Amino acid sequence: MKAQAFGSPIFVKRAAYVVQEIADLEDAIDFLDEWPEDRRDLIHETAFKACFDAYEGNKPLSAARAAFYGFAKRAAILEDSTSAMQWIAACKTGSGKRSV
Repeated sequence: MKAQAFGSPIFVKRAAYVVQEIADLEDAIDFLDEWPEDRRDLIHETAFKACFDAYEGNKPLSAARAAFYGFAKRAAILEDSTSAMQWIAACKTGSGKRSV
C-alpha cells in the first residue's frame, strides 16, 4: 500500500536545532522505528501500532495521526507547526540565509 499523507504535517524535534516534518504514515513509522529503544514506552508502542495498522488499512488515518501527535507531545518533541512553517518559508525564499 502506498503512503497516505496526513491532512496537515506534524513537526518534531530530532535534536536541539533539527526539526523534522512528519507528513505521512511512512514518515511516522520510520520516525517511530528509529526512536531509541531505551526511550520506548507504552505510548510509543501504541503510536507505532496505530500507524502500522493504518498503513495496512486496518485503522483510519486520523487515528494514526492522533496517536503520533500524542506520542510526540508526551515525548516533549512536538514543535509548533506555525513556527516551523514560517521557518521553512523563510528558508525557501532565502530570507533566512546568512551572508558570508
